[in-house]
Amino acid sequence: MIARGGEHEVEIQRSLFRCALARVEDVEDARTFIARVRKAGPDATHHCTALRIGDPDSGALVARSNDDGEPAGTAGAPMLEVLTRRELTDVVAVVSRWFGGTKLGAGGLIRAYSGVLAETLDVVGRLRRVRHHELMVSVPHDRAGRLENDLRHSPFRLRDVDYGVDVTLTVAVAEVAPFEEWLAEHSGGGAAAVYIGPRDLYLP
Repeated sequence: MIARGGEHEVEIQRSLFRCALARVEDVEDARTFIARVRKAGPDATHHCTALRIGDPDSGALVARSNDDGEPAGTAGAPMLEVLTRRELTDVVAVVSRWFGGTKLGAGGLIRAYSGVLAETLDVVGRLRRVRHHELMVSVPHDRAGRLENDLRHSPFRLRDVDYGVDVTLTVAVAEVAPFEEWLAEHSGGGAAAVYIGPRDLYLP
């Protein structure tokens, strides 16, 4: 996953190529972003796109590209190849071109569209997908403050705090056993963790 959305542009033989990137959750999000970029640059000659959304490991991956009037295979497909090679998901890329009067040829277009996307990805950075395990810990209100504070200063990731009859803390951990040992020590054995399930986190 990219660390953030962003834009970057380059000029190649008087043609301006501007790449816009966004993190998206589904295809509808991607369509909305593409429409927004098109609206912001109505005078552009082309708005070529590529997206990858979903989880490749489960087979639920949507991968699409569009050349938007450029010669077939010279814009969207090379852009999608960049996203695939970098193993990025939940991302949409739009490269807008303002034609400068010089034809680049098929090879030049491929290098231009893939190159500006690669440069933009370097600018915005990326996050790693790391598998964690999510657990819930419920404690009385009079003990919750200290445990919450200890968690915030621990190597474990406090994901949520819910104040109900008791206080429920949701925690993401890389390994369950070390957390259970830590919890026993910091709660005096008075709290237990309930396993929720696996959770993927995106980290720098």
